[in-house]
Amino acid sequence: MNNSRLSRRGFLRGASGLTLGVAVGGGALTAGCTSVNVSADGGGGDLLERLRSSGTVRMGFANERPFGYINQGGELTGEAPAVGKEIFRRLGVDSFEPKLADFSSLIPGLKAGLFDVIAAGMYITPDRCAEIEFTNPDYNAPAALLLPQGNPKNLSDLQSIEESGARIGVLTGSVEEGYAEDLGLPGIVVYPDQSSGIDGVAAGRSDCLMLTRLSLNAALQQRKGMPLEIGESFIPTVHGEEKFGAGGFGFRKGETAIVDAFNRELAKMKQAGEILKLTEPFGFAKAEMTNLTAADLCAGTA
Repeated sequence: MNNSRLSRRGFLRGASGLTLGVAVGGGALTAGCTSVNVSADGGGGDLLERLRSSGTVRMGFANERPFGYINQGGELTGEAPAVGKEIFRRLGVDSFEPKLADFSSLIPGLKAGLFDVIAAGMYITPDRCAEIEFTNPDYNAPAALLLPQGNPKNLSDLQSIEESGARIGVLTGSVEEGYAEDLGLPGIVVYPDQSSGIDGVAAGRSDCLMLTRLSLNAALQQRKGMPLEIGESFIPTVHGEEKFGAGGFGFRKGETAIVDAFNRELAKMKQAGEILKLTEPFGFAKAEMTNLTAADLCAGTA
């Protein structure tokens, strides 16, 4: 779910209508947008101390199932919030304020101080690592294509899309958009969010929508009866290089102290099988668990 680069359009969107700050309180959603000092002190930054002092962490998310979304009860939930909330509790922070943004606006929003952490299952890529600090990933998920029922163009992966000249649907600011651009695919249809991408395939505006299988499965569970199907899982290959979809949590550059503390708790939870237990309700399985590191993913050696 989740682009190896920030497009100019994505950055400008982020700067203008950056985030619909969604704060949950008393069962109601309220909008707000507050920035803070984003400069990191020496020695790895002081974010963890500031969060412990305030007792609240502002979590940026993109409303994409199953990675991070607001449920019917008005609560921020999903894979990333579930894992993040547990780790922050262990680090001494137990109140969580959700901040909604377009996926392409998450990194600009974090850098502008509109939230403290990206909790959206964001893929860890070298280009993104140049912008922000990443924790180690808590999952690794293959991709899939959402297709019209019967798969009339016989699409199965990026190569089949390239060979057929089919129109690929991607989300703005996503790694899938970057893959399509890197391959020079001629029929790229960019959607602002998951829901509009599904509608686009159903209406014939694109021949497919590429996301993780997890994301597509979760989305279709909310849209039962649509004449759509999900193809087989695959690892995207771009110019002969496999692209792994491993996602983690993002912090501002220089905040290495909180990243190190987060990684220590994450490692303990992986060892105890607690990550799988937390993410199973959102469709994750043992196959999605990973021991990849942010260092390897940032270096492009994973």
